[in-house]
Amino acid sequence: MAVIKKIGFIGVGNMGNPMAANLLRGGFDVTVFDARTETAAAFVAQHGGKAAASLADVARGADAIITMLPNDKIVRDVMLDAGGAASAMAQGAVLIDMGTCDPTGTQQTAAELQKLGLHMIDAPVMGGVVFAKDATLDIMAGGGAKLVARCTPVLKAMGRAVTHCGATGSAHAMKALANYVNACALINAIEALTIGKKFGLDVKMMADGLATMCAGRNHPIEKKVIPQVLTRKFATGMALGFIAKDVKIAVDVAHAIGAAVPLGETVSQLWNDAADKVGAGVDQTEIVRYWENATGVKL
Repeated sequence: MAVIKKIGFIGVGNMGNPMAANLLRGGFDVTVFDARTETAAAFVAQHGGKAAASLADVARGADAIITMLPNDKIVRDVMLDAGGAASAMAQGAVLIDMGTCDPTGTQQTAAELQKLGLHMIDAPVMGGVVFAKDATLDIMAGGGAKLVARCTPVLKAMGRAVTHCGATGSAHAMKALANYVNACALINAIEALTIGKKFGLDVKMMADGLATMCAGRNHPIEKKVIPQVLTRKFATGMALGFIAKDVKIAVDVAHAIGAAVPLGETVSQLWNDAADKVGAGVDQTEIVRYWENATGVKL
C-alpha cells in the first residue's frame, strides 16, 4: 500500500485544529476544509497548509481524508453526497474517521466506499483539546491490519499510542463503551460525594479517600475484572451477598438523610437480583455471570 503523504482534513474545530496542525508539524502535506470558510482560513493563517473551497477540492489528489465531525451521518454526507469528498478521491485512497460515531453507521459508510474502490478506518481519540495540542491523544483504530498499519504514521503524528481494536467499526464501538464506563464513574462519584456532604463528611477528604480506595490499583478493572473475571479465578475473598449488603447500606444512608440516590438504587437492585440468581455466597466477581446469562456471551 502506498505511503500516505498528502492529507485532506475535514473539520478543523476545537479538536481538529490542533490535530491538523500536528500533521503539518509532522511533515505531511495538509489541505483543510470546514463548513465555515472563516474557520479554515483562520487555520491556514495560524498554522499554514492550504484551505480548500469545496469537499471535492480537499479530496483531490489526497492519499487520505481525515474527518473530525460530530456524527456518522455527517461523515456519510460529506463523503458520499453529490459533490462529496469521495467523488474526487483517487482509487485506493483512505478515509480516516476520527470523530466519535455510531459503529453501525461507520460500517455502512465503509461498505459504500469500498464499492468505489476506497478504504476506510475508524480512529476515534481519547483525550481533550489539551492532549490534541501536544499530540498525546490515545487513538483507537478499526480496520484491516495492513490498512491500519498504513495509517499508523499519520495517527502517531497526532497521538502517543494507537490501539488496533479489530475490524472497521470496532474502534468506534470501543470509544463509545469507554465513554460509557467513564460517564457511569463520573455520576457514581458525584452521587457518593453529595450523599457524603449531606451526611456531614468533608468533600476534600472524601475525594482524596475515594482516589485511594477506588482508583489506580483498586479500580475494579485493574483489581477485579482483569485478574479475577477474565481468568475465571473468582477469588477476591468477598462474597457477592456482602457487596449487595454494603451497597444497600449506602442507599439506606441516602434515604435516611433525604439525599438523591437514583444510581445507587438501581445498583442495589442489580446486586440483590444477582444474589438471587447467581448466589449470595459466591465470589463478588461472579456477578459477571448475571450479564453473561442475560447477554448470551462469556467473557
